[in-house]
Amino acid sequence: MPDTLVAYIDGGARGNPGPAGYGVRIERPDGTLVEEFGEAIGVATNNIAEYRGLLAALEWARAHGCANLHVRSDSLLLVQQMLGRYKVKNAGLQPLHAKARLLAHEIGRVSFEHVRRESNADADRLANAAMDQDSGDASDADSSR
Repeated sequence: MPDTLVAYIDGGARGNPGPAGYGVRIERPDGTLVEEFGEAIGVATNNIAEYRGLLAALEWARAHGCANLHVRSDSLLLVQQMLGRYKVKNAGLQPLHAKARLLAHEIGRVSFEHVRRESNADADRLANAAMDQDSGDASDADSSR
């Protein structure tokens, strides 16, 4: 396992709240794919789906012995909250945020970067495929880890 990995994460909801899912793509710093997966999470908001994607990436990193994870997300809210720049006011996000902070601490070094949606296309594809799978549409999402 390389010292540093990059996790692209995305979450979405159709209806907000509505059928929701997340996608995660784990890469080496040179862009080589390590693993990608997504999962439908039932009815949720887009922000909850974003956090669920973050938690999945952090849990994957911890389980695979990654000690340095760079998280890239197109959710400015999530990134700013994880950096401590925005308060977590939404009661539904508070426990997810707390769990993410704990997991990040357990991993060792976790950094966060806000990226444009275009830079997060693979994670977005995985999140949409997970939502499609949940609604019965054809999908190539891999929800197993």
